[in-house]
Amino acid sequence: MRSLSELQVKIFADGADRAKMLELARDPLIRGFTTNPSLMRKAGVSDYEAFARDILAAIPDRPISLEVFADEFDEMERQARKIACWGQNVYVKIPVTNTRRESSCELVRRLTQSGVKVNVTAILTLRQVREVVAVLDGGAPACISVFAGRIADTGRDPVPVMAAAAELVRSAPNVELIWASVRELYNIVQADLAGCHIITVTPEVLAKLPLWGKDLEEYSLETVRTFYEDARRSGYRL
Repeated sequence: MRSLSELQVKIFADGADRAKMLELARDPLIRGFTTNPSLMRKAGVSDYEAFARDILAAIPDRPISLEVFADEFDEMERQARKIACWGQNVYVKIPVTNTRRESSCELVRRLTQSGVKVNVTAILTLRQVREVVAVLDGGAPACISVFAGRIADTGRDPVPVMAAAAELVRSAPNVELIWASVRELYNIVQADLAGCHIITVTPEVLAKLPLWGKDLEEYSLETVRTFYEDARRSGYRL
């Protein structure tokens, strides 16, 4: 089994809990951060700009992706250009479509060609990957987030999709592929083997990193002890 230091894929933390983000920023293993409106709402963020500027000031040395929250492309563009001005380490997340299934590719083309670093998000198909790579090629540094976890949630194996996406991204040197919506620690291995540049991992999954490479016989014994102690504390009798 390869050690974490031997992996090529970069680990980004995914979330919007300020305290947790600052804690993770002290770990050199965490190479960047991503968030989105849903995570910010869950974390209780009420002032988008204040939260974003605070985090960017506190973590100025690693990429941080912040997402627009409009549905009209003109307003998306206005928000994207404003967000991009907040820091050199900002990547602006643009959804691959709006809520009416209209492609955001032309907006993405305008942004990347004008120097805005974007992270095109909520991608689930190779068709979407092809279209987005085509408009990003030759522009500013960019990422595309393919939601491998959501693909898996539909009963499909995301690994062949991610490997094919990595091949498509290879034609655009300015673009990095993100394995997004992680479900388990092993996804880091899968992302690395598939050729992804980045994987975004939630704090809940990152908390399992101490288990990496753990001896399975020892882990088995710990599991048995946990079952025994829980039964003992519950006072079960037969």
